[in-house]
Amino acid sequence: MIDRRFFLAASTAALVGACTPRTGIAPTPARNPDLFSDIQERAFRFFWDTTDAATGLAPDRWPTPSFASIAAIGFALTAYGVGEKHGWITRQQHAERTLTTLQFLADAPQGDGATGFSGYKGFFYHFLGVTKGQRFARCELSTIDTALLLGGVLFAQSWFDRADPNEVRIRALAEQLYRAVEWDWIMPRPPFVSMGWHPESGFIRSDWNIYNEGMILYVLALASPTHPLPPATWGALTQQFDKSWGNRWGEPHLQFAPMFGHQYSHVWIDFRGIRDPYIASKGIDYFENSRRATYAQRAYANENPGGKVAYGNDCWGLTACDGPGDFTVTIDGKPREFYSYSARGPGERDDGTLAPTAALGSIAFAPEIVEPMVKTMHARYGAGIYDKYGFLDSFNPTLTRTDEPLKHGKLVPGVGWVDGDYLGIDQGPIVLMIENRRSGMIWEVMRRNPHIRRGLERAGFKGGWLA
Repeated sequence: MIDRRFFLAASTAALVGACTPRTGIAPTPARNPDLFSDIQERAFRFFWDTTDAATGLAPDRWPTPSFASIAAIGFALTAYGVGEKHGWITRQQHAERTLTTLQFLADAPQGDGATGFSGYKGFFYHFLGVTKGQRFARCELSTIDTALLLGGVLFAQSWFDRADPNEVRIRALAEQLYRAVEWDWIMPRPPFVSMGWHPESGFIRSDWNIYNEGMILYVLALASPTHPLPPATWGALTQQFDKSWGNRWGEPHLQFAPMFGHQYSHVWIDFRGIRDPYIASKGIDYFENSRRATYAQRAYANENPGGKVAYGNDCWGLTACDGPGDFTVTIDGKPREFYSYSARGPGERDDGTLAPTAALGSIAFAPEIVEPMVKTMHARYGAGIYDKYGFLDSFNPTLTRTDEPLKHGKLVPGVGWVDGDYLGIDQGPIVLMIENRRSGMIWEVMRRNPHIRRGLERAGFKGGWLA
């Protein structure tokens, strides 16, 4: 995913008056005595409460006034299924909200102009204004965020399998949105897909050509009934993977520092027991790879090369998230650099900012280390970091005082810096991967989707549930 830090910094002024907070937000739900049930329900209610019921546009963040995020919409469309399963909403409510969302997206204007459009050639802009649902500021037409949106769209297509007219319409709209995406257009440097496009400058000069969250993008692109990529594309992609293979902080695995790169594709695709030729040659599957990456995060925290406060077995988790701001503070005689929104990870950018989604989004991979860590983190810091919709996006126990202006959040005694927002793309993996850990529901629904199966088979996956 493109680091949103630079876009967000450049567009702060444009936010003023452009995005308004939702009104009529529901009251805080009663606390469930089971911590993980409580976390999951609160994360679900983030999407149900803050999404605009008239359009289906889910905010990038809340409560700070925000534009809509198309990736957050994809997570929301999937989270609604979790809500129905647990009785938090009815099937009728679920269908009505989903139908509203898909109809709005299907009707949204597409074109190559810089303003007045929501997307182009079936792709959508990364961020949309909350009133008209059109391109926000100068953000990019995003290939990965469109793919994450489609994860939710195809979940809805498979979930709503009845003859009810609304459900029939949902399935048709989902198919329409998926077929509209022209994957073969956005390949200026074959065989790889560009990260995006701007009407002002054309294709972004970076491609999805390493191991990261982009696996779902290629599965969807390979499966397209209208604009498919050649089957050899996946093999070309995995030829690049050895650049990422290593054994730092644990067992050998494909390394990608921010944890989201090991999580997003797995929200929708069940990689357990299925293998392409590349990962088969390593003797594992991609699910096991993400398990090893989760353990590597904990091992890095135990090593704690930067001497960050609280790091260890019961406090870890680095990914892309909010941070306090872009400044340097002297702590215990040493200058410490801090960042605002940024991708963070072991061995790369690490300012001591921890994101609960980094661990909770991995709960299906390694529950034996995630669950006790989350319980301890909640017991130790919950009074300062756990609120209406669960864990706030991030916190930093290393930063306890500063005279520098904070970009996000505030300093909380006994905790350190704490963000003031929830982010849709971080809430999504929490509610959905808790469900995959407990019931495998999202994976089961997506295994029924013919596009997912076709994409995996064209990529050369075999075994497991594909057999």
